[in-house]
Amino acid sequence: MRAYYQLTLAQLRIFLRNRQVLFWTLAFPIFLMIMLGSFLGNGNGISLTVAVVDQDKSEQSKVLVEELKKNKAISIEKSSDEKEMLQQLKDGDLQLVVTIPEGYGKSVSAGENADPFKLPVYYNETNLTVSQVGLQLVNNAVDTISKKQVDYKPAVVTDSKGVEALNLRYIDFLVPGIVAMMIMSNNMNGVAGQISSWRERGILRRMQGTTLKASTFIAAQITARFMLNGLQAMIVLGVAWAVFGIEVRGSWLTVIAFVTLGTLAFMAIGFIIAGIAKTPESAGPIAGFLSFPMLFLGGVFFPIKNMPEFLQPIVQILPIAHLSHALRETMNVGASFMDLGMEAVILGCWLVGAFIAASFTFKWE
Repeated sequence: MRAYYQLTLAQLRIFLRNRQVLFWTLAFPIFLMIMLGSFLGNGNGISLTVAVVDQDKSEQSKVLVEELKKNKAISIEKSSDEKEMLQQLKDGDLQLVVTIPEGYGKSVSAGENADPFKLPVYYNETNLTVSQVGLQLVNNAVDTISKKQVDYKPAVVTDSKGVEALNLRYIDFLVPGIVAMMIMSNNMNGVAGQISSWRERGILRRMQGTTLKASTFIAAQITARFMLNGLQAMIVLGVAWAVFGIEVRGSWLTVIAFVTLGTLAFMAIGFIIAGIAKTPESAGPIAGFLSFPMLFLGGVFFPIKNMPEFLQPIVQILPIAHLSHALRETMNVGASFMDLGMEAVILGCWLVGAFIAASFTFKWE
């Protein structure tokens, strides 16, 4: 236990003494956050997505859905669960929810012999600019169907209903991604470079010659880096709160839990890279080769759902995608750890799998 404490303190002293590295590993994420937040932070940066809940399932309802699909400005998402879609609307994942109730087909077929059918359309009250655009596009589709009836008498009219939802800005989306990026860079890239350097300088070989256990060495590395990550994450969130008014709506314990999982998972990947790399010079490019694509495919700067369909299977297995999503859901929506069980399981699988692989690739000399 004494060796563990001494190694942890030694690792922290190494971080603190290397002020240039410490400064830039913290300054770069903050600079990136402020730069992107200043230019794009007040924008929503969200595509217009409309959920259609077809409860009627008639030929007429299918015609309405097809008419909505013709407009390339909106993305249609079909669902049979109105409650779930309304929750996504409240969370800011959707801009409109169109419900086609039972009886829609019969009413439209009746034509001029029936009163106009009121079609429920739910919109986000806190983002009226986007909502009004979406409502107009839905009205255009409905009006097209109405004009196909005899004498142009309206067969369908929309019944708009406001839903109080989160008014999320791009900066709200960005900050959790910046925290996830920082955790990935500090641990995967940092561990790979440092361990490779220690191996080349013979430090690991001298450690191996003592009674020090590998588990104690790794535990000290984990503790020191977790303390560093926690401090840096608090500084980034503090700057985000002071400059942009960012809030953490969920539990801080959930945030800490995912920071811990992310730290462990990316440290394990860093140990694998350190074991594969023959020199410190080669460790950096290998880590960069893995981390650079993750920045763009892992939902750090752009929503994962907006990425091409053929990339989705790859995106869904990346650890940073689940870390950034978990932090984003906790900070923006207030999701609990239990709500994010799948993200925790996937990060846990990366943690276990990577440490097993690292145990075979890690070398003292």
